[in-house]
Amino acid sequence: MSSISAQGVVERASAELSKRINGLGLRSSKHHSSKGSVMERVTNVFCGGSSAAVTAPEKPSRLLPSRGYQKNVPAPSLPPVRKTKPSPVHLTWDQLIMDEKFLSRFFLYFSPSERCLLAQVCMRWRDILYRSTRYWTGLIPVLQCRELRGFQVNERARLYNSLLRRGFHSLCLMGATNEDALDLINTFPLASKHVHTLKLRCSSIGDQGLESLMDHLQALYELELAGCNEITEQGLWQCLHPRIVSLTLTDCINVADE
Repeated sequence: MSSISAQGVVERASAELSKRINGLGLRSSKHHSSKGSVMERVTNVFCGGSSAAVTAPEKPSRLLPSRGYQKNVPAPSLPPVRKTKPSPVHLTWDQLIMDEKFLSRFFLYFSPSERCLLAQVCMRWRDILYRSTRYWTGLIPVLQCRELRGFQVNERARLYNSLLRRGFHSLCLMGATNEDALDLINTFPLASKHVHTLKLRCSSIGDQGLESLMDHLQALYELELAGCNEITEQGLWQCLHPRIVSLTLTDCINVADE
């Protein structure tokens, strides 16, 4: 191949490369740079005129400004990070029926009397039910004194303490005697500040037992007597205190109706 035809091939290749390289073009042979013109570099590649290695120009980065093309271009800002809510925790059935948050809402679907049965399911349910007084609004605990006599002292004390935990301020005694009244005073000392209403029904308690209860229950202001035939009219009026604002008498044969 002659030098002329080689020169033509070089020029044609140089022109094709110039179209594909941004910012570069053929330079006149009269203007030489320190690294050589495009023509010289292409000639060296195709004709082997120089043993110097030729490095291809670096491809401009799409993110960072390339040298000689862009100046003072701010770096692209990243999209704001969107805060996402944590995914809900999935509980198993065994975990759900012991979860306090779930049970606190679950117990609201039952009546106060039904919650008495729910409190017997397990200690976990009982503790959650006893912890809040809203579950027991409108209830008055009725203590069957005949059954209480078969309890141990610590069992009766535990029962009375459960009444305090549930926020009860009313108490009804069924079938109480003078001995039952004294046992309540000794086993339930905190009743003096927490019991506001006392109901005695179908009881054989006498004047002495009633007087002892009235002296112990210093926060009492409502008293109801129903079917208490051992209480006399004289004993009733002697043990009453000015703090009693409500007195109800029903079927007490030794107390006059007037």
